[in-house]
Parts: sequence; C-alpha cells; structure tokens
Amino acid sequence: MDSLYKRLASAVEQAIHQAETVLPPDVEEALHTAYDKETNVIARGEYENIFANLRVAKEKDVPICQDTGIFVIYLTLPETVPLTTKLYDAVFEGIRLATKSVPLRPNAVDPVSRKNSRDNTGAGIPAIHIIPGDKLLVTVLPKGAGSENMSQIKMLLPSDVGKIPGFVTSVVKDAGSRPCPPVIVGVGIGGTFDSAASFAKEALLSPINVMTPFEKEICGKINELGIGAMGLGGDTTCLAVKIKQGACHTASLPVAVNIQCWCSRRGIIEVEV
Repeated sequence: MDSLYKRLASAVEQAIHQAETVLPPDVEEALHTAYDKETNVIARGEYENIFANLRVAKEKDVPICQDTGIFVIYLTLPETVPLTTKLYDAVFEGIRLATKSVPLRPNAVDPVSRKNSRDNTGAGIPAIHIIPGDKLLVTVLPKGAGSENMSQIKMLLPSDVGKIPGFVTSVVKDAGSRPCPPVIVGVGIGGTFDSAASFAKEALLSPINVMTPFEKEICGKINELGIGAMGLGGDTTCLAVKIKQGACHTASLPVAVNIQCWCSRRGIIEVEV
C-alpha cells in the first residue's frame, strides 16, 4: 500500500505542475474570444501580453504567474482506498516535491507570526476535500492572493434572492483591477456560512465555456462595469460566472463570491489503484 501513497504524492506533484504551467483549454479559449470582441485598444494590448505570457510559460515549462498560490486539493476516493492519515501525508509530500521541482514560490505562512514554512504547507494548508468516487483522482486548484483577497460572503435574508446579482456585481466592482481581470467569478449559494464559501471555490473548477441563463445574467451585469483587462477599461471584465448551490436553513440565504484572476489554473491527474 505504501506504493499507492508514493503514486499519490507523485500525482499531486504532476497535477500542480500541470496547473501552474498550462492554462486549461476552456480558459484560454475564453480569453481569445474576449480578445476578438474587444474594441478597446489598450485592452487588446493587455490580451496580447497575456498570450505572450502563456507562450513563454509553455515553451520554457515555467509557472504562468509569479504568484503560484496556495493549494486547494480535491481527492475523489474509491471504496477500495481507505481514508487514512497516509492520504493526507502523501498530499503534503506532493506539494513539497512540487515546491522544488516546478518550482513554486513559498507562500504558506503562519497567520500571526508570518513565519514561512518554505514548502507551501502548514496548519490547515493545503485545504483537502475528500469526495467519494469510482477512481482516485487528484484535482489541484492553486489560488493566488490577488484574487482570493477580493472574495466576500454575505448572509442574505431568504427574501433577498433577487439581490444576488447585485451583490455579486458589487463584489467585482469593489475589487476593481486588483484581481487581474478579466476574472472568473465563482458563486456559492446556500448551505451554511462555511459551505457557501466552499461551493464558490468548487464552482471555479467547472468548465467556463457553458453558463446557465442566471450565470449569463450576472456575467452581463459585471461586464457593464467596464473595468476591462487589468482594470484599464474594456468590454470584458468577467469571462464567466459559475454557480454552485446547496440547500440551506429556511431562515438563511448565504451567498459567497470567490474571484479568480484570468489565470484560472487547475490540474487533474488520475492515480492507478
């Protein structure tokens, strides 16, 4: 069984490398679509800089962004794999390996002393979510601080359903240029205070080339802000809005907004069991 955990650690390292160096096809396609529709000359220039950045990262096999983020890990676990501390240890080891091999900027620090672990792990970091499934899959979501810092959660009243688009739009407006737009906006609706935030982040893992009518409505309102690429003005501020929702208390309506920059990274690797 020890060999399984070695394979898991290696898969985590591979998934991080994948996420950090190559943008998912649906995200790159959305950027090109935004570029083709863009009428602002300055914004078009920013997209050209983004595309040049992506080419260099791919050619030189280096991270797309200098902020390599901290990690949210999703493990899809089949019944044949026991849930033990060794799984968590393997994930931590994979991150330590990737910190050296990719390489990654060491970002994980103690929240009060600010002491850096130097290996992107620490108390509660990475966040690891276990999901039942048929295969052992590792999904890695690197999250940079520029976009993460702009996220918000609000406990709305049940009668405030109609205020959700306005709240999401206001969060992006408040963020302005800081999350490196054009952004992708994950929205969690329902659940509890903590699960709504998880829903919002999990929504960012969904392909962005398809949106529901409600997601399109909110995306359209955000694009009316005119913040544009890198906050310099333009037609596209938001590439996509993705929503995940869950049941909530009859007296509650939690809504969380987790903003992601244009560099919406994710990596997925299957582990042989």
